Amino acid sequence: MPTVHQHKYDVVIVGAGGAGMRAALESSSRVRTAVLTKLYPTRSHTGAAQGGMCAALANVEEDNWEWHTFDTIKGGDYLVDQDAAEIMCKEAIDAVIDLEKMGLPFNRTPEGKIDQRRFGGHTRNHGEAAVRRSCFAADRTGHMILQTLYQNCVKQGVEFFNEFYVLDLIMTNGHASGAVAYELASGDIHVFQAKAVVLATGGFGKVFKTTSNAHTLTGDGMGIVWRRGLPLEDMEFFQFHPTGLAGLGILLSEAARGEGGILRNGDGERFMERYAPTIKDLAPRDIVARSMANEVREGRGAGPEKDYVLLDLTHLPREQIDAKLPDITEFARTYLGVEPYTEPVPVYPTAHYAMGGVPTNIKAEVLRNNTDVVRGLYAAGEVACVSVHGSNRLGTTRCSTSTCSAGARASRPPSTRRGSRILISPITPRRPSSAWSRHCSSRRAASGWHPSARLCKKRWTATRRCIAPTSRSSRRRKTSRRSRPATRASQSATRASGSTPTSSKRSNWASCSTSPRCWSSALAPATNREAGTSARTTPTATTSTSCGTRWLTARTTARSASTTSRSCRRATNQWSGSTDDERSREEQ
Repeated sequence: MPTVHQHKYDVVIVGAGGAGMRAALESSSRVRTAVLTKLYPTRSHTGAAQGGMCAALANVEEDNWEWHTFDTIKGGDYLVDQDAAEIMCKEAIDAVIDLEKMGLPFNRTPEGKIDQRRFGGHTRNHGEAAVRRSCFAADRTGHMILQTLYQNCVKQGVEFFNEFYVLDLIMTNGHASGAVAYELASGDIHVFQAKAVVLATGGFGKVFKTTSNAHTLTGDGMGIVWRRGLPLEDMEFFQFHPTGLAGLGILLSEAARGEGGILRNGDGERFMERYAPTIKDLAPRDIVARSMANEVREGRGAGPEKDYVLLDLTHLPREQIDAKLPDITEFARTYLGVEPYTEPVPVYPTAHYAMGGVPTNIKAEVLRNNTDVVRGLYAAGEVACVSVHGSNRLGTTRCSTSTCSAGARASRPPSTRRGSRILISPITPRRPSSAWSRHCSSRRAASGWHPSARLCKKRWTATRRCIAPTSRSSRRRKTSRRSRPATRASQSATRASGSTPTSSKRSNWASCSTSPRCWSSALAPATNREAGTSARTTPTATTSTSCGTRWLTARTTARSASTTSRSCRRATNQWSGSTDDERSREEQ
């Protein structure tokens, strides 16, 4: 009989691809997080993404997020959730910069900026011409994203359970409360109890015979949700990538056409000029794939059986191919014996990406129906359907949805997300290193810091340091019964005299112009759109050794300090009260 093991965490994330590890990075800085994956994390299918990550940085050409939003909506045949598309296109800019700061080695322009290239369906000025919007690292961008996220997860101490196959969700009164997993190495069963479960299990491309998907993309997450009686959405929308190796389905990135590659039929004609006269080979994937199939169906295919078309790279300089398309040219040599320098590569559409999946709202909360959410259950990445892709995903948006509007939103602990219905208080506080404790103690001593201090900034901007006070009930317990009348009398006398109290802890909050209800979102990343600046917060939970109260510290990198002003915010449900012995020592 297999042994059953019990585990308790605040957040359990199923899947360790781009969305799963991005979620783990965010949540593990606040609460205890476990990541369950049936593969070693760096073997996840995110590593197969080649072309790039779209963001309107405008490093090479004029661009803005509104054009990007238009392309996303139009590319999805106007079946896109337009609010979700707007969020993705806005947040993609910060997501790329975040990855760069984590260490992702993007290709660079001569000026040192992140390089960008053209990609299918991405245009400027609402379809006028193709635009350079894809941020890339050669033709192995997904691999670089995966390695960068994993290295940062290891650095942050994320707990991984590798080669654990999730069998089912644990539901309690309709709420997600954990997961059951099978350990492949031993055959043991592991029960993970959690207050929130994030599904990031990828797609289901292996239901097709010819596909670019890895053997592990079998739709496990969608199957688990379906067996629990929850709905799936847009399952009829599955994208076929135009350029898979003919007969094999192995992906040749759209980056090849972005760098100048041309699709030709058996007669050597550039046939996309007839189907998409403006952007030709860089039309959205569904248009290109249908055009290729039509050429073959009408007898203009290439090869002995006339069952594929040709991707021509022979007119490109070898230096450009080696620098920006090293992997796909190696695939052509290895699997087809074709030398891309001198001869065109046989290609044909291959099953690539599922637009459908587990229905979610823009907060990544799983929907039970059109209005109600499943409390405690979230989904991100390809397993989720927001629907930001509509009936057709634009190239390079896989990485964007995984690392910004999906991964980052699902990763925010429910206690720090606006409008959440679930409040999480950590099971086990994450204690700081002794060196960090000594550093904090010395800084507090030098600055005359006291636990009643309140350091704050303006609402919806990131805080440099946000200190969560004890609750009202705790403050009452700290004050003896004999001293309460005197305290109240002194406060009344102070109010009657018209002076501002300085010793009362309540007065610190009373002098604040912001309602205490807004303090619960103090740790959420925020953007000052009106001032044209962005401030991102990477909070780290620490435990004060001097007073036994858990304080929250948030470090901020702000692009412009001149636009930052102050008001109070309070992080609720993120502290643990001191013991009676510690309280008595404090009073003494």
